[in-house]
Amino acid sequence: MAQGKHDGHLGAVYDARAPEDVAAIYDGWAGTYDAEMAKAGYRHPAVGLALLARHLPRGAGPVLDAGCGTGLLGDWLGILGFAPVEGLDLSEGMLAVARAKGAYARLHHLALGRELPFVSGQFAGVISTGVFTTGHVGIEGVPELVRITAAGGPIVLTVKTTLWDAGFGAALEGMAGVAVVERTAPYVSMPGEAGTVPSLAVVLRRG
Repeated sequence: MAQGKHDGHLGAVYDARAPEDVAAIYDGWAGTYDAEMAKAGYRHPAVGLALLARHLPRGAGPVLDAGCGTGLLGDWLGILGFAPVEGLDLSEGMLAVARAKGAYARLHHLALGRELPFVSGQFAGVISTGVFTTGHVGIEGVPELVRITAAGGPIVLTVKTTLWDAGFGAALEGMAGVAVVERTAPYVSMPGEAGTVPSLAVVLRRG
């Protein structure tokens, strides 16, 4: 299935080809992002959170929200007892909104797909929602998330089905040091947004 056509900020980020362009678009979107995504019925954070809670005990930490954006997950992770929670994002504008919410112990201005400045096994669990999608991050972003997750810990990802079918899923199955332990059926992440291509969520476990 081809990627549907989107207008506005969403269409712009899907069409972007370089990380700095994606960051600039998100910087300009930060002030209205939460309201626009709520209007679209954005499901990724809720699906990802449910999977993390299924695979990581209450009270475990630290947890990394990789691609945290405006911090939609921050409060919810705290409510469920995960602490401390850290976040990273490539957009300074989005991080400023997340910082104002006060739900994260630390926030980092970083891009996935590159080496991350965390020690191996630093996080009890990692969650990344809405990141592995059109115009954003591909399979190259996964190995570092695996590396920084503690042995036995879960890595929860949402993945656009077009990306999954184009080799992402096969690469995960063949990746050393990690196993796929759960995968959802495809679902529409934004029911209120015309043209949305389905996604799925997957749980990996670090060996």
